[in-house]
Amino acid sequence: MELSPARFKTQAAASLADARLQSALEKLQDRFVVGRAQALLELDNADAVRDAAADIRARTLANLDDYLERFEAAARAAGAEVHWAENASDVNRILVEIAARHGVKRVVKSKSMVTEECRVNEALGTAGLEVRETDLGEYILQLADEPPSHIVAPVVHKSRDEIADLFVEHHRTPRRETIPALVAEARERLRPAFLAADMGISGANFLVAETGSALIVTNEGNGRLATTLPRVHVAVTGIEKVVPTLEDVATLLRLLPRYATGQSITNYVSILTGPRRPDDGDGPEHFHVILVDNGRSRMLGTDRHDMLRCIRCGACMNHCPVYQNVGGHAYGWVYPGPMGSVLTPALLGPAEARDLPNASTLCGACAQVCPVKIPLPDLLRNLREEQVEQRLRPAGERLAIRLWGLLARHPFLYGVASGVIARALRLYAGRDGAIRRLPLGRGWTLGRDFPAPSGRTFRELYVRRGRA
Repeated sequence: MELSPARFKTQAAASLADARLQSALEKLQDRFVVGRAQALLELDNADAVRDAAADIRARTLANLDDYLERFEAAARAAGAEVHWAENASDVNRILVEIAARHGVKRVVKSKSMVTEECRVNEALGTAGLEVRETDLGEYILQLADEPPSHIVAPVVHKSRDEIADLFVEHHRTPRRETIPALVAEARERLRPAFLAADMGISGANFLVAETGSALIVTNEGNGRLATTLPRVHVAVTGIEKVVPTLEDVATLLRLLPRYATGQSITNYVSILTGPRRPDDGDGPEHFHVILVDNGRSRMLGTDRHDMLRCIRCGACMNHCPVYQNVGGHAYGWVYPGPMGSVLTPALLGPAEARDLPNASTLCGACAQVCPVKIPLPDLLRNLREEQVEQRLRPAGERLAIRLWGLLARHPFLYGVASGVIARALRLYAGRDGAIRRLPLGRGWTLGRDFPAPSGRTFRELYVRRGRA
C-alpha cells in the first residue's frame, strides 16, 4: 500500500467511500472517546495532573540538551551503548552495524512509531535480516503489507473478518472466527520467533535521564519478550522522549493510558536499564539505545516547539471529527490526525504535506483532550499562515484570504460587502432558497445544498436593535 501525505484529498475521498472502513471507525467513539472520559473520573485532581504533565514536558524541552547528556552518561554507566542518529539513514546504518557486530540473523520488534518513521523493516530486510513484528496489530499489518492507521491501535481500520481471511491466506490453517481464537493463532506463530531471535528492537515511551533507563508501556507481553529474550536489545527513540526523573515518569503514566485507551494503567510497564547483570534472571547481553533526531531539533524554538511535548497517546485523533471519518491512512504518513497534521509537515517539509494543516475543522477538540496541553489548533493555524506566505496554497485561495483580511480590517467595507453578498446569494438561489452550486465554493455543494442567507445581516439587526 503506497500512501503519501501529498495525496490527502484523494486518499480521504477513498476512505469516505469505503463502507468497511466507516464501520470500523465507529469503534473509536465507544472504545476510546467514552473510555477516556470514564477513566479520568477516577482522578480527583485530573486538571492538576495535566498541568504538572505539561510542565514536565515543557521544562524538559527547554533544557533538552542537558537532559540528553545526563541520560547518555547514566545509560553508559549502566552498561548500555548510546548512539546518536541525525536522520533515518543513520538509524538504519547503526542498526545494521549492530546486527553485523553481534552476528544477528533474526529480529523481533515491539511496536515503535519512530521505526515506522525510519522505515527500519525495509532497511533490515535489504540487509538480509529476518524481521518479525510481534505487537498483534503490527503483526497483522505486516502480513497485510500495510502501514499503521493509528499510533495506539494500528489495526483499528480492520474488521475481525478481514483479519481471519488474512490468517487463512498466510498461515494456511482452517479459518478461526472468534477474537480469542485469532489471538491464540497469532501467539502460536510468534512464540517460535521470540525464541529464535538474536536481536529485539523496541521504541521507548520515555527515557529517564536520572537512571539512563528506557521505559516502554504495553498491553501485550510481546514488549517484555522482545526486550529480554534476544541476546541483543536495541531501543530506538526520538530525542524528545527524555524526562528528568522516575517521579516525572510516574506523573505522565497517570495520564498516558487513560488518554490513550481509557485504562487506569496498562498491563506492562517495563523499565530497562543496561544489559543483564550477573545476578539477573533474564535480560539481553547487549543493550543499545539509538537517539533519533530526524528533524526534531529543527523544531526547537520555533512555532512547532510545543509539538515536541507529545506523548503519543492518540487522544487528539480519537476525538477529531476529520480522523473519525477518514481514518489514518488518508493522512499518508506515520502520524495521522491533528498531531500528524502538525508533525508531518514539520518533519517532511510543508510542501510535502500541504493539505494536512487544512484537514481540521479547528473545533478545538484536539487541544481540549491533549494530556500535555499542546495548542494544536494554534499550530495548525501557524502552518496555514506559512503555506499562504510561501505560496503553497492555490492562487484563488490566497486571493480570497487577502480579500477577507482587507475587509476584516475595515468594518465599514465589511458591512457593505457582507450585505451585497447576502443579497446576491438570495437572488442566485431563487425561490426555493437553496444554492446547488456555490461559486468559488464547489466543495461545499458537492454533497449538499447550501442554504441562501435569509432576512437581514447580523450587522443590520445589531444596528436596528441598538436604535430601538
